[in-house]
Amino acid sequence: MSQYYKPNRNPGWNYGGPRWRLSRSKIDLFMNCPRCFYVDNKLGTARPPGFPFNINSAVDALFKKEFDFHRKAQTKHPIMEEYGVDAVPFQHPRIDIWRENFKGVDTFHEPTGFTISGAVDDLWVNSKEEVHVVDYKATSKDGTIDSLDQDWHVGYKRQMEIYQWLLRRNDLTVSNVGYFVYANASRDREMFDNKLDFEVTLISYTGDDSWVEPTLLNIKTCLDDPRVPKASDECEYCQYREAAGKALVKNKEERLHEKVAGVSESKVGQKNDTLF
Repeated sequence: MSQYYKPNRNPGWNYGGPRWRLSRSKIDLFMNCPRCFYVDNKLGTARPPGFPFNINSAVDALFKKEFDFHRKAQTKHPIMEEYGVDAVPFQHPRIDIWRENFKGVDTFHEPTGFTISGAVDDLWVNSKEEVHVVDYKATSKDGTIDSLDQDWHVGYKRQMEIYQWLLRRNDLTVSNVGYFVYANASRDREMFDNKLDFEVTLISYTGDDSWVEPTLLNIKTCLDDPRVPKASDECEYCQYREAAGKALVKNKEERLHEKVAGVSESKVGQKNDTLF
């Protein structure tokens, strides 16, 4: 992955540059660690990217094909029938743009001057013409996935709420209820046999986007401050930078000490040579 990581970003993509925009993922980064967010967006050095999950991408692509089939026909997908969801995939002239990475749903936020964007996985619309935000997820774990009860699921929930906020600012009537289409690869089969069997479940979530506006104002304050935020005690990247920095300084001091000691011993040896 080293060929994809460029630690020194073109300044035009940093905060204050003409191409900078605040993405959904950057908002989540701020919520997790303001220091990493600041170093990324203000100083231009992002965290190294994670390894791409190609199976997850494949599942997303196949889900998209399935739901697009029903979008064109304006029929219910079987998962909607199974869970009794009053909706069909949403047809809209901008649906493909809204689902495209690096484009997505965007809005200009006047109080901060930010352009904010995020790419949705899918949108459904119910009989009341309310739009539901839908997110595809793929994993492999024991048991049936039917809830979002883990601590790290908070990021999933914030993700959906940001999408709801963005779509409302694009003049859509958006339901508070969103859906996660979860594909879980089974580990219970006796053999791999060149295929994975997925159990697909649907999890509804009632979002609340009231936190988005105050968070954007906090982000503005953070980015306009010349001081780097304090390191987060819970951020592994901050812990690594701190520990690595101390280790590098210690190594430099030790090498300098060894060099000085070596020079001193050499001078002592030279003095001893002149005595004989």
